[in-house]
Amino acid sequence: MNPHLDRLHPYPFEKLRQLFAGVTPNPDYKPISLGIGEPKHPTPAFIQKALTHAMAGLATYPTTHGSEPLRAAIAGWLERRYAIPPLDPATMVLPVNGSREALFAIAHSVVDASKPGALVVSPNPFYQIYEGAAYLAGAEPYFVNSQPARNFACDYSSVPDAVWQRVQLLYLCSPGNPTGAVLSLDDWRELFALSDRHGFVIAADECYSEIYFGATPPLGALEAAHQLGRSGGARPYANLIVFSSLSKRSNVPGMRSGFVAGDPELMKKFLLYRTYCGGAMSPPVQAASCAAWNDEHHVQENRNLYKEKFHLITPLLKQAMDVELPDAGFYLWADVRRTGLSDTEFARGLYAEYNVTVLPGSYLARDAHGSNPGRNRIRMALVAEVDEGLEAANRIVQFCKDLKASS
Repeated sequence: MNPHLDRLHPYPFEKLRQLFAGVTPNPDYKPISLGIGEPKHPTPAFIQKALTHAMAGLATYPTTHGSEPLRAAIAGWLERRYAIPPLDPATMVLPVNGSREALFAIAHSVVDASKPGALVVSPNPFYQIYEGAAYLAGAEPYFVNSQPARNFACDYSSVPDAVWQRVQLLYLCSPGNPTGAVLSLDDWRELFALSDRHGFVIAADECYSEIYFGATPPLGALEAAHQLGRSGGARPYANLIVFSSLSKRSNVPGMRSGFVAGDPELMKKFLLYRTYCGGAMSPPVQAASCAAWNDEHHVQENRNLYKEKFHLITPLLKQAMDVELPDAGFYLWADVRRTGLSDTEFARGLYAEYNVTVLPGSYLARDAHGSNPGRNRIRMALVAEVDEGLEAANRIVQFCKDLKASS
């Protein structure tokens, strides 16, 4: 067996299952889960129609590279969304079966494990795929803690130069999971300078880019690179690739449809890697994905539903815990210290007494540099309809009131 498998941590939801072992939730309440970031809004009918109308495609083998119409649709969306020069769909865009497996696979394409001390940098807390990808590629993860005082941004200037010299890959998530933090242009300027100096690849996870609450959409990696003069020349977007998905944007997590785009030299190598081990996207899914990327009306409607939920639920929860509206994404990242419970105690007690599931923040982070930045926080995924979200929020507030009354 691959010895690196023994280094993998249990997935957060396995830890949650163990935390809840032996607990019988209060039967007076129907279960509500805010634990998993699985979109629950209805899938748009036109996407379903495009999928079913393309079933004849099941009779053909799809190519790893994907169809020309799909690559063109993705490139067109990127151009419109981020106001960047047109990408070459043939060399700078690759459809993938959801961003998860592509985020995992990129480490195997980038990391040279023959170099001693290979590092993969990840924000902390983080999407656990980043850590697993680092280990199984033969590298070590190096975590940079998010900081509440910096709106949960990571201070990459705190990383010693001796560490950067060993870094081969940097995972970024903007908007962040679970914090919702969005990188600024100054953040990107700093990171591009570090990448230029030390030669590492930046893998930008942008799966939450279309769920935001203000008038200005989150800055994207390609957009930042273009604004900083990095979109042209012999190697446009050098050492930068972005990952995105339809799951959150279009409420189709079951379609497993995403893409990778950016530096054509990296994309050429990644396509070669995926020709051997990457699953090609089903032709009906490709057709439905074309329809989704070419439409923005349903995205605006989806965003409005999230805006309504967050503007109703966040003030309600602020009565009982320290929580703020995030920059973007569909998570609330709440500090529960004033309840007197740890994040795990809070999650277990809430589940037992009010049948609401939330995820302890410490399960989404690692102890690094003397602290676990997820400790005493909980992640709440506001993915259900408004009424269910409000019901969950009211139960959480009541749980906190019960704690205060009993103290």
